[in-house]
Amino acid sequence: MAELLPPQMVVGSRMLYFGWIPEDPEAVAAMVPTSLKVAENKAIFMNQYVVDREEQTSGFGAYSLTYIGPDLAGHDVPTDGTPARWWTHYFNSSAPMREYASARGVPATPGRTTLELSGETLVATTYSDDTPVIRSTVSVGSEIAAIGRGHLHYITEVGGKLILGRYPYVAHIAAPWEVTSLEFLEPSHSVYALRPKMPLEITWGFYSPNASFCYPGGEEEV
Repeated sequence: MAELLPPQMVVGSRMLYFGWIPEDPEAVAAMVPTSLKVAENKAIFMNQYVVDREEQTSGFGAYSLTYIGPDLAGHDVPTDGTPARWWTHYFNSSAPMREYASARGVPATPGRTTLELSGETLVATTYSDDTPVIRSTVSVGSEIAAIGRGHLHYITEVGGKLILGRYPYVAHIAAPWEVTSLEFLEPSHSVYALRPKMPLEITWGFYSPNASFCYPGGEEEV
């Protein structure tokens, strides 16, 4: 297989992306380099998504992915104030994509994600290897209420340097939308430290049946 070169494009993914307040913010902060700070509200983000067909990507092929971690302070997207983010876990089904991501400081490990929609109920399940570790249950509608677009910032560490990647995206956002439950299924797994406090406090989010983005669109040293 030819070397994957940046940027890579993905179109038409099915994506569930949202944030919450964690049960143990001190445990979360310990996962972040000391040169970075978590956001004031200590929020966690998680993106569970599936790319169903090879022709939806410029080089990755079909894959599924869950990535998760804390929002950061001080490196917001200038156009809309969206916080930069730090990946603590990155469960990816594609070996070539894991290699591509790992070379850019992403903590990529084997895993897979399923998104199952029945009527208005969407269930997204994340697996680490073959062990289910996270399950999201969401009520979603069929109306496309808005088009989200812009950039996201993700920071990684490569060779002892912090690198900020800019990821442009366009997403068709479904409405109505509500997270009804968020379960962390395996207390022995390190991702369990990011579990939500109860009662569940969702800070933002969306479901998109059609989300497209570049991976990454640009990089610079922090």
